[in-house]
Amino acid sequence: MESILEGFRNAFFLILHLNAELLGIIFLSLKVSGLALALATAGGLSLSAFMGFKDFPLKRLLINLMNTFTGLPPVVVGLFVYLILSRSGPLGFMGLLYTPSAMVVAQTILAFPIVVSIGYSAIVGVDPIIRQSAVTLGAKPLQVSMTVINEARYGILAGVIAALGRVMAEVGAILIVGGNIAGYTRVMTTTIALETDKGNFELAMALGIILLSISFIINMLLHIIQNKGTHNR
Repeated sequence: MESILEGFRNAFFLILHLNAELLGIIFLSLKVSGLALALATAGGLSLSAFMGFKDFPLKRLLINLMNTFTGLPPVVVGLFVYLILSRSGPLGFMGLLYTPSAMVVAQTILAFPIVVSIGYSAIVGVDPIIRQSAVTLGAKPLQVSMTVINEARYGILAGVIAALGRVMAEVGAILIVGGNIAGYTRVMTTTIALETDKGNFELAMALGIILLSISFIINMLLHIIQNKGTHNR
């Protein structure tokens, strides 16, 4: 028990004194996850809007695939990206394996179906009367679409925040494609796993505290957005 308390004291010491190694790992984590989320959001919202406003062959199959992919095992995604980016893979010439870019690719793949599925559900869940009213008032197709998306904004934001929670907590995929290289591809989750194995509990606990704080903020924002969405219906 005393050793655990000592570990927490040392962990808070690292946080309060802004340890350089700790900050570097946190900033890289936020950079990789933020870029992956931005890419997943841009592509995911475009696809969810297309699915929500257009009928096309195999639409139901695509919806089912996106819903299924929300639960993609991270290690499977990591293996897939590894094979694609390895020297013998089709994109091996780009030299992205064991770089932050490879980690961004893996996290984007994990976040993308979450944004698509929740965004699509939010869009199709908008009351049809809103769309009909916009058409009756003479709105053009693009204006109608924007009106519907505006009504679905809370659900869409909830999807984006859920995707952020997924990528921030990711370990398996980025460990495979990033290699957990100190000072280069080592992020919070992979560092916690490594430092725990090494017995360096101070750094692992400090990063765990930061990660839990970020998770708490993400869940609090998701709760606020969901409440706003409910009250605005």
